[in-house]
Amino acid sequence: MDFSFFHLTCSQWRTGLCLKWKAMLIIIFIMPDMVLGQARYSIPEEMPEGSVVGNIAKDLGLEITRLVSGKARIVTKGSRQYVELNRDKGILMVKERIDREELCKQTVPCSFSFEVIIENPIQLYRVTVEVRDINDNAPVFPRENVHLEISEIAASGTRFSLESAVDLDVGVNGVQNYALKMTDHFKLEIQSKPDGRKFVEMILQNQLDREKQEDFTMLLIASDGGDPQKSGTVRIHVTVLDINDNAPVCERAAYNVEILENSPVGTVITTVKAHDADKGMNGHVSYSFAYSSAEASDLFEINAENGEIRLLGKLDYENERKYEIHVKARDHGGLTDTCKVMVEIIDENDNSPTIQLMSFSNTVPENAPPGSTIAVINVEDADAGKNGLVQCSINQDIPFKIESSLTDYYTLVTDGDLDRESFPEYNITILATDEGVPKRRSNKTVTVKVSDINDNSPSFPHSEYQAVIVENNSPGVSVFTVKANDADSALNARLTYFLSDSDVGGTPVSLLVSVNPDSGVIQALRSYDYEQMKWFKFNVTARDGGSPPLSSEVPVTVIIQDQNDNAPQILYPIQSGGSLVAEMVPRAADVGYLVTKVVAVDVDSGQNAWLSYKLQKATDRALFEVGAQNGEIRTARQVTDKDPVKQKLTVVVEDNGQPSRSATVNVNVAVADSFPEVLSEFTDFTHEKEKNENLTFYLVLALAAVSFLFICCLVVIISVKIYRWRQSRLFCQSNLPVIPYYPPHYADAGGAGTLQRMYNYEVCMTTDSRKSDCKFARPSNVLLMDQSCTETIQRAMKDKVSLENSPDEQKPPSNDWRLPPNQRPGPSGAVAHPEGAPAVTGTGPWPNPPTEAEQLQALMAAANEVSEATATLGPRYNAQYVPDYRQNVYIPGSTATLTTNPQQPPQQALPPPQALPPADAPKAAQTPASKKKSAKKDKK
Repeated sequence: MDFSFFHLTCSQWRTGLCLKWKAMLIIIFIMPDMVLGQARYSIPEEMPEGSVVGNIAKDLGLEITRLVSGKARIVTKGSRQYVELNRDKGILMVKERIDREELCKQTVPCSFSFEVIIENPIQLYRVTVEVRDINDNAPVFPRENVHLEISEIAASGTRFSLESAVDLDVGVNGVQNYALKMTDHFKLEIQSKPDGRKFVEMILQNQLDREKQEDFTMLLIASDGGDPQKSGTVRIHVTVLDINDNAPVCERAAYNVEILENSPVGTVITTVKAHDADKGMNGHVSYSFAYSSAEASDLFEINAENGEIRLLGKLDYENERKYEIHVKARDHGGLTDTCKVMVEIIDENDNSPTIQLMSFSNTVPENAPPGSTIAVINVEDADAGKNGLVQCSINQDIPFKIESSLTDYYTLVTDGDLDRESFPEYNITILATDEGVPKRRSNKTVTVKVSDINDNSPSFPHSEYQAVIVENNSPGVSVFTVKANDADSALNARLTYFLSDSDVGGTPVSLLVSVNPDSGVIQALRSYDYEQMKWFKFNVTARDGGSPPLSSEVPVTVIIQDQNDNAPQILYPIQSGGSLVAEMVPRAADVGYLVTKVVAVDVDSGQNAWLSYKLQKATDRALFEVGAQNGEIRTARQVTDKDPVKQKLTVVVEDNGQPSRSATVNVNVAVADSFPEVLSEFTDFTHEKEKNENLTFYLVLALAAVSFLFICCLVVIISVKIYRWRQSRLFCQSNLPVIPYYPPHYADAGGAGTLQRMYNYEVCMTTDSRKSDCKFARPSNVLLMDQSCTETIQRAMKDKVSLENSPDEQKPPSNDWRLPPNQRPGPSGAVAHPEGAPAVTGTGPWPNPPTEAEQLQALMAAANEVSEATATLGPRYNAQYVPDYRQNVYIPGSTATLTTNPQQPPQQALPPPQALPPADAPKAAQTPASKKKSAKKDKK
């Protein structure tokens, strides 16, 4: 920062002020962390609001972004703030009206200071703004009219003190000149006081003569030196008195008085004395204030008779430290003398220190290093001297301390490690004490909260957890709940639980259990089997939400408790399905003879696996007994000859669970001495077992077959119903699309050729018989449709008659009919075509061409099939609407027209057929309708 302006400014200021600025610069250089620079601006008073004072960012060398990010702001000591900071532009602007006279009164130069504080890190700049005076006030006299009584014997050169005009402006804008008008007896003389102010005296030039003019009026004009110039006037009324040639004389020209600022009202300050050499009324002196400031007039009064000056109001050293009063002593003749009374106020310790937080952060992270700044504190005392010296301190036993950073400024910093978990907040009391007598104190308590950081890992109350769950549990059942604690707060204490990656017998633990990430509830994901897994162990991790996150792990052991879910299993005797096993007991066996032993096992554990044996039923209960604990079957009595050879025992094996489970085993015992005897008695055992074998299988198979047949029949019936319903709907609707009908295919089965040939006869109809045309096309394997099938049956019949009567429109005969029989195409050359076999078509010449009689027979058969098919399409397709196409048959490629009507003669005879070997007429491919009809004919 360039400090050259300080040197230039100091050349104009007083030496003491320069020394003060030098001391301030030394303090700034000693503590660069807090005060990084100072700036000084000079502006005129009465600037409008929003006027620019200066570019603080440029003058202090700061970036605009630094002002914005650091939340730069202005801090003033008083209650009023004349200047505001625009952080976005980095300029200082006038916030409210600045009146230099109100701010500094007559003090020159007039300035005010404030501090600019920037945070993160905290930086302090001091700014001083000098307010220049403008000529905004005119000179004003204390009174509008002044009355003077002057003796007629007043000598030339006699001086009369006049009340000076008061101009609140200073310098050239203050009172600069006086002028007296409307008189020839007086002249003015302007005097200057030591402090630079001016006062005026009126000097008598010509002796007065009461007999010529007893009184007269003059006009005194006071003007300042501003631009534009302003002035004030007062009227002076002069009354000429008679013969008083001695003026009062004050004992002292100046009185210096000291008074305590807290002196009570009515306290006598001093007494002014004046003497007049005259006697009588002309020697009587009265006292009054010649001129004084408005504040002095309100605070002091003078006794007109004895010149005693008393206190009228309360003095305040902090507002005004010195008053100057001019006392005028006047005799009865009007002669006066003036003396000056200087009243100096003595300061008392009547103001307590004030504490103001310039910057304060109420939260501090617990990992803040020692020396971190918490607050910047301004402590001031309005008193002077020792009364204004202040010491600042804070309460003890806290990790904070206060440091002095600049005059009247202190910094509150950390002085140790902070732990939010131990002390989440601190109440810091700032105590300010002055050095006056008696001492005055002020305190301010601030609360500093310690913000949390993630410095504590989650902790489990126990180092290991065990949970017990009964086997055969339901998936999703709660097994156990783990709960961890975190000494941190907020997000740092928000815990999330999850399973650590591990395997249990080759199975990931995540397939066995799951943990709720929020509550820590461990749930089973499957049903456990004690016989497969008696316990398993895994780790649960608790992780907090801090950054970086911290976690802790705890092992959890899940012990599976056995349930009586398994029945005893018989190991011996082995129950085989096909063979018969029997134990032999000789008839000479004694009591207690060991027949066999039932061996069983239960895969459960504990008392669920304790097995007991008992005999459920037997052929002879008195003969055998079963050991309840070991399952041994022994004879209970002596075997006799009367005992049957075949003995069947049923032994029940029961465990000790709740509820208990059991298994039964059949033991066949043969009471015999030889093996053949045993075989003869036990041959029927196998037959009894074979009776019921596969019975269940056959029942299930029969039920499945019956169900399948029922469903198939139901589907067929529904399909037929739907088909018939659709057919009836299609034929009853006249606006449905054209339904083509494909006539049967005809082939010549009597020919000797090896190729096959088929004729296709297409019928084009609509569902409405009144708008149907029928057209026979030439033999082809391509379906030909008449796209204009919109004619009525009557019109089609007319066209057919006209076609028969107009042979000119018929096509000429085809040359194919003139070829030799073995080269002409037709059904005669087709071999026998088995029914259902695919038709084979070709385009080459056929070796055995059909005769015209064969062609006629084929066409007639096709017409019959068409007629029969039409009759099956519905009740609307009867003979009334459908023409009989069998009456007129047109042979393709020929001019002959054949008819079956005996009443209608043929139009043209056919040529005689050629001699051919006998051949059967080709059979047409049967339609469903033709098959039914042919079946009826066969029956007839």
